[in-house]
Amino acid sequence: MSETVLDPVVPRFSIIVPVFRVQGFLRECMDSVLAQDFTDFEVIAVDDCSPDRSGAILDEYAARDERVQVLHLPENVGLGLARNAGLEKIRGEYVLFLDSDDTLTPGALGALAERLDATGSPEILIFDYARTYWDGSVRRNLLADRLDESGAPSFTLAERPEILDLLQIVWNKAYRRDFVEEHGFTFPVGYYEDAPWTFCTLITAKSIAVLDRVCLHYRQRRQGGNILRTTSRKHFDVFDQYERVFGYLDAHPELSRWRPHMFRKMIDHYLTVLDKPGRLPQNATAEFFHRAARDYRRRLPAGFVRPGGVAGGKYALLAKDAYPALAGLKVAGKVQRTVRKHAGKKVRQAKKKAMDLRYQALLRQPLDENLAVYSAYWNRLPACNPLAIYEKAKELAPHIHGVWVVKQQLADSGEIPAGVDHVVLNSPRYWEVMARAKYLVNNVNFADGVVKREGQVHLQTHHGTPLKSMGVDQKRYPAAAKGMSFRKLLARADRWDYSLSSNQHTTEQWERVYPCNFESLDAGYPRNDVYYRASAQDVLDIRERLGVAPGKTAILYAPTMRDYQVGYVPRLDLEKISRELGEDFVLLVRTHYFYDQDARLQELQERGAIIDVSGHPVVEELCLAADALVTDYSSIMFDYANLDRPIINYTDDWDTYVRSRGVTFDLLSGKPGDTPGVLATTEDELIDAFRSGRWDDERATELRAAFRARFCQWDDGYAAERVVRRVFLGQETTPEPLPQEERTVAPAPRAAAAAAGLIKLPAPRAAADDTEVTGAAAPGTSDSSGVELAG
Repeated sequence: MSETVLDPVVPRFSIIVPVFRVQGFLRECMDSVLAQDFTDFEVIAVDDCSPDRSGAILDEYAARDERVQVLHLPENVGLGLARNAGLEKIRGEYVLFLDSDDTLTPGALGALAERLDATGSPEILIFDYARTYWDGSVRRNLLADRLDESGAPSFTLAERPEILDLLQIVWNKAYRRDFVEEHGFTFPVGYYEDAPWTFCTLITAKSIAVLDRVCLHYRQRRQGGNILRTTSRKHFDVFDQYERVFGYLDAHPELSRWRPHMFRKMIDHYLTVLDKPGRLPQNATAEFFHRAARDYRRRLPAGFVRPGGVAGGKYALLAKDAYPALAGLKVAGKVQRTVRKHAGKKVRQAKKKAMDLRYQALLRQPLDENLAVYSAYWNRLPACNPLAIYEKAKELAPHIHGVWVVKQQLADSGEIPAGVDHVVLNSPRYWEVMARAKYLVNNVNFADGVVKREGQVHLQTHHGTPLKSMGVDQKRYPAAAKGMSFRKLLARADRWDYSLSSNQHTTEQWERVYPCNFESLDAGYPRNDVYYRASAQDVLDIRERLGVAPGKTAILYAPTMRDYQVGYVPRLDLEKISRELGEDFVLLVRTHYFYDQDARLQELQERGAIIDVSGHPVVEELCLAADALVTDYSSIMFDYANLDRPIINYTDDWDTYVRSRGVTFDLLSGKPGDTPGVLATTEDELIDAFRSGRWDDERATELRAAFRARFCQWDDGYAAERVVRRVFLGQETTPEPLPQEERTVAPAPRAAAAAAGLIKLPAPRAAADDTEVTGAAAPGTSDSSGVELAG
């Protein structure tokens, strides 16, 4: 176990955060703590041998904030024992427990400290929480009235036994450390580990206080991440947990008055496990009932009065060990629920009848284990990550036949490469391959009508690193959402088996904004492999096809779309830019693929001011041809960074873009890793960046290196191979990504031209030559004024 030693000063709070497989939510959790205005605390973050990169994220926080101590456990021990590991390291006056997908509300620690002072430092302080949901809704605890602060500042449980009606979990309470240590409270192993801790601490405490304030947001995972939604025999652990509760009572006869209360909590808990669908395997329900009935008879206190109503009836059935009767009661309840949902069922039946009967028949046929369906950009031409995977699969998994889905007009255009098998969207063969293909590969989503069959493997490749907000985050930005149904969006994402990523930032974003049960495939983006495979001659050939002369500095201008605008709206006077930079530069202009061809760009091209490459089918070729990239917020910057060439961001509307779309980090911060190079907010600043040489000076090079290290994390030329081996061949995700210093990227155009003898590069200035030359390019620049054409 590795650890970081903190200063011996005793903080007010020790906050224990057990961490396991939460990389999509962990930063939000940690930020909620470290941003508190009350700062007298320490964080004991326990990495429970998490298989994702949660441990590395914790180390980042520890490196930045001395209040964070990280424990890396050598093996996974579970939530209870991970908390115990944290308890061994705490120094604070009070200990708080925070699950790593939950968050503290702003001002929570200050409110807790103030209430502790006002109530005379009780042994336990209970505070309120609210449930938060993926759709942004927040629902406060329904029993908040139990936290009424009127009356005595502190009390015993005997004075306010209704406190036991609250959800008995550990993370809505602050515990005085000396109280915990005096009684030796620890967490047991297994499910429901909160029960022994919370009940035993509450019945033991001599002073309890309450705070009627929501201090914690309890994340309700849409899928996964919660043992209560897991079908498993581990729910039988609940019997061991109550064995521990009653064992504590046996060891403390002075607490015997609490036996009836603990008996009722125990039976209510057992019935909850029995009643909730999906917790117990079907073949284990009767066994669980019989064990619960045994505990009922064994633990029944003298004079116990059963509750009334349906609950009392269930108590009676447990007392008689009458499982068949309980099963009948559950069936009756199911019938009632069915009646209530009758109208909804009628609607679903109507939709089902409306589905194509042939497709329904095809769905009943066996899957073709050697068939893969590919699509890109809403059924446009083969491109992007799916195309790179398709090509690599032909090499490594030739037994798998690939078929592309394209729109009718593209199938008729003759643009589909020869030899590429394809189907037209919504054609009879389309529904056949969608129903029977083993593998489905797309960089967006397939249509809602596509049924994900059991046994099918869906790979979502995505098509960029997210600077802008995506998924459920878009709910906060109506201009971006534009009436989007987020329930339908997540229903489509539910079909994903794998979600592809090229860097840790992207992995965390996808796992957070698409709360579904997919596996993150940290392999790199296959479309970027070409940047590590292309030769100098490839670079020259592309430039020649585009009409870029040797020695020219080609600037690729590729802005993104604006959600708050309709249609393509030029943000730069391209004619002015071209004129001011001079004939040594050439502008390659590519509009976003959402926009149609723009007549103004065609006019500028006819006048020789620019080269309009909006219709060029392969954006990776444009990147290889360019000496520099000018963009705004487009994800092309993350891909282009692989080439280690200058990136200039023209950000004239950053504030508007952030308000209308939302972003995942501050591109304009100027911090290494956030900003890829020079920033410009006006045309004159952009022009000056090139004239002065700042576009490729030492500062820009340093920023680019940090940006590349962060966002080109797993791109090394072997991403497609890793994907094919993992998804199609069921192998390990190999080879391991190369360290960045060992990667060989395609040569820059100027180096390629020099190697071919087309130009001569200026000799490097001698180290001892300190002569200042007026008008000379800054060190490290690629200013073409110093290039001499060969021949």
